[in-house]
Amino acid sequence: MVAACHPRTRRTPDDTIVVVIPNLVRDLDPRFSITSYDTKLSRLVAPGLTTTSTPTMEPALGLAESIERVGESDRTWDVVLRPGLRFSDGSPLTAADVAWTYESTLDPAIDSVDRAQFEERYVSVEAVDDRRVRFHLKGPLGTFRSDLEFGIISRAAAGADGHYAGGLPVGAGPYRAVSMTPERVVLERNPYYDGPPPPVARVEVLAVRDQNASLLMMVGGSADLEQNTVRPDLVDDVGAWQRLHVATGPSGILSYLMMQNEHPILRDVRVRQAIAYAIDRKAIVAAKFRGHAVLATGLLPPGHWAYEKDVTRYDYDPARARQLLDEAGYPDPDGAGGEPRFRLTYKTSAESFRVAVARIIASQLAEVGIDVEVRSFEWGTFFTDIKKGNYDLASMQTAPIADPDWGYPYFHSSRIPTPDNLNGHNRWRYRNPEVDALLERGRRTMGRADRLAIYSQVQKILARDVPVVPLWHEDNVAVTNTDLRGYGLTPNAYFDGLTTARK
Repeated sequence: MVAACHPRTRRTPDDTIVVVIPNLVRDLDPRFSITSYDTKLSRLVAPGLTTTSTPTMEPALGLAESIERVGESDRTWDVVLRPGLRFSDGSPLTAADVAWTYESTLDPAIDSVDRAQFEERYVSVEAVDDRRVRFHLKGPLGTFRSDLEFGIISRAAAGADGHYAGGLPVGAGPYRAVSMTPERVVLERNPYYDGPPPPVARVEVLAVRDQNASLLMMVGGSADLEQNTVRPDLVDDVGAWQRLHVATGPSGILSYLMMQNEHPILRDVRVRQAIAYAIDRKAIVAAKFRGHAVLATGLLPPGHWAYEKDVTRYDYDPARARQLLDEAGYPDPDGAGGEPRFRLTYKTSAESFRVAVARIIASQLAEVGIDVEVRSFEWGTFFTDIKKGNYDLASMQTAPIADPDWGYPYFHSSRIPTPDNLNGHNRWRYRNPEVDALLERGRRTMGRADRLAIYSQVQKILARDVPVVPLWHEDNVAVTNTDLRGYGLTPNAYFDGLTTARK
């Protein structure tokens, strides 16, 4: 903080925005993007046919001009490209490139990280003419428009093996990839981009894992932007520092308290409801997040296009929590302050802020007679235990939730991890045949109104059953130096604001 009071020792070039991120960059090719930062940077180079960078995260047209159903079946769809699209090397972007992007992702020889998902969705993708590409689906697919956000890349620019020299894919985005190492990525303005050209010609992305080091780069003038890297309790302090500016906006990410639904105590819905009532989320958001979070009622944030507000809510009510615990057969054996009703362990990552929040939650649960021991672990150990179900309570965050179909991987019983496959997202091991049926129907339903009705029911049932406690949606936070103006935030936390920012 002392360093922030001194003048900056250097300044980034006028024609370059220097972005600091906390993770190494693995791949800019959308077929091999693993981390969220890979995906965010990839979309600047290779956007998709649609985009969810909208205020409500409802998909909007991107490279596509229209999406049309073929015949009476919901299994065949034509996507018509906008006219005149060109890749960053000047070559035309045609339906053949779209078909190749999808077909190569399906190709076992390419070994894309998205191949399994594509195999669940698509039979084949073919070019009908230069601008029309036809998708043959395995069945009606409610997520089809959101799925079309997948980045489109050039077939001609790829090598014979389907890969790009230097790992630099050629797309039709506002920027083109110039160079890439895990620690540094350089992007330059795409002269053939069909939208408004980015005001700043060059973007340099630096991977800096230490948060203190990245903040020192910001206050010292050697970086222009970092997004969602500052601890929530420091956001206001950083915003007061000389030469720095903080902008916040709504997020599509949920922070939640997971509960092991197969645990002999936690399998009782009354116990899970009691835990939800016992947590003073409003006080935690005020004290630890300085108000930079919105209380959650479920998987979707209030601004989401499919959000259902009329659900059971768990405002802080310790008396109700104690009543539910009594009804569940866990009376307080000797009154407040004595022996607990039962004991649980709470696992969290070793990051100091998350440990502090876990301890607050543990102390609030203690007030209703639940003794909670907080245990912190380095990330690899923590996540392995979570996937194996080796926990009682734990806290994590989702990815940005663009489509309500995310309820399927999180809550469908088929996605419970098994000893042979630990990759399922239903790590709390929640089972409800009614929810399974609704999620299956939602995935097969194309109409917006029908989907809203289905996911409204899903949200109401999940709020009643409380397989996890939805805590809050933490704000997206962009820290910029004061030379950078016009950077806008989106709920999915992509880097679209780089296309409008000026220096």
